[in-house]
Amino acid sequence: MIHPLSDCNNSAIPESTNIWQFCVVFPGARIGENCNICSHCLIENDVVIGNNVTVKCGVQIWDGIELEDGVMVGANTTFTGENAMIGAGSVVTKSVPAGEIWVGNPAKFLRKIDEQ
Repeated sequence: MIHPLSDCNNSAIPESTNIWQFCVVFPGARIGENCNICSHCLIENDVVIGNNVTVKCGVQIWDGIELEDGVMVGANTTFTGENAMIGAGSVVTKSVPAGEIWVGNPAKFLRKIDEQ
C-alpha cells in the first residue's frame, strides 16, 4: 500500500510493503517485502532496504545506506557514521570513529564494536 499523500516515484515497491503519508521515495531505491515505512521519511536512489524492515517516522535514508532483513530504525534516526553504533536517544555532538559504540546525552564512547 502506498499512501496517496506520499511522493513515491518507485514502481518496484512490493504489494506487501506499506509507504505512509508524506514520504518521498526516489525511483532507484530497492525496498523489500513486508516493510513498513512510516510517515515523513525520505529514501534516496542508492538505498537498499531488506525484507521485514520497519522505518519509523522522520527518518532520512541517504544514498549508500543498506538495511538488512529484520531491521527496525527508530524515529528521527539520521545515518552519519560508517561501521559505528549510536545508542537510542543519544545526542551526537562530534564525529564518531568507525568501529565504536557511543551512548548518552551528550553521546560518549562506550566500547569498540568487537569487544564483549
